[in-house]
Amino acid sequence: MADTSPAPNEAHAGTAPMVVARSVRKHYGAIHAVDGIDLDIRQGELFGLIGHNGAGKSTLFKMMLGLIPITSGEIRIDGAAVHGADFRAVRRSVGYLPENVVLYDNLTGLETLHFFARLKRVPPQQAMAVLERVGLAHAAKRRVREYSKGMRQRLGFAQALLGTPRILFLDEPTTGLDPEAIRGFYAILRQLRSEGVTMVITSHILAEIQERVDRLAIMSAGRIQACGTVQALREAMDLPLSFTVRVAPEDFATVRAALGHLPVSSIEAGETHVTVQCRRDAKMAVIDALARLDDRVLDLAIHEPSLEDVFFGFAD
Repeated sequence: MADTSPAPNEAHAGTAPMVVARSVRKHYGAIHAVDGIDLDIRQGELFGLIGHNGAGKSTLFKMMLGLIPITSGEIRIDGAAVHGADFRAVRRSVGYLPENVVLYDNLTGLETLHFFARLKRVPPQQAMAVLERVGLAHAAKRRVREYSKGMRQRLGFAQALLGTPRILFLDEPTTGLDPEAIRGFYAILRQLRSEGVTMVITSHILAEIQERVDRLAIMSAGRIQACGTVQALREAMDLPLSFTVRVAPEDFATVRAALGHLPVSSIEAGETHVTVQCRRDAKMAVIDALARLDDRVLDLAIHEPSLEDVFFGFAD
């Protein structure tokens, strides 16, 4: 496994890693939940961690947070070993949103944040500002039992933001959110990223994160199978590109003839278009051949493999 490309967030590319994992293992008897992970996550990076259920993502999260002990290896957060004496001070700059948010139903949203503020030794005045940031100011004095699932999720995110953390661990953070709330959530992440906050996010909704993370790691069977930008992983897999060529039905045969001598893996005709799949290194040759058809080509779209395609290529 190799990290094949730099993060797009070049403003922070030269800084020391905020998260460093070396030969990290977590064994439960014969079960190797995490089995020899090496990983660097850079300051100011939005880093994705994806994998099947049981791949080891949540276990790795909990070890990074110091919630469960490491069987062997080492994890450092902002330079401090997670089970060392210095980590107590670093932990105050860490925010965590677990996959399953558990809150006290009898408290209001504002009371909930005041409770977490006391735990984090954060001024209670931050609570209302954070509620406003996640769009819950209007429900600050409503009891949590009256909150929808999406509102509870946003309240959980709000507690993670208390104390202006330098690093955030977000485990399935958009569960229960509607499309508008998801857009708002990622807008907050973009702002945090511009402020230099490091974020590690897990998600099963691959289409949601594929254009939003700087880099990601694919986990399977407790190991990292690949790590890099989405584009670098696409290129490493050498998955075929897909062209959608819109032409008049009488020109389908012309498209086939124009591409017949090229290394295309398939040409399929639909009602109003032809779909072509080709090797990545044949992309420009296909474009050139289609350009020679002049106005017979009414429209053209090129589709990169999705993150889902990449994921199944590495994780299976």
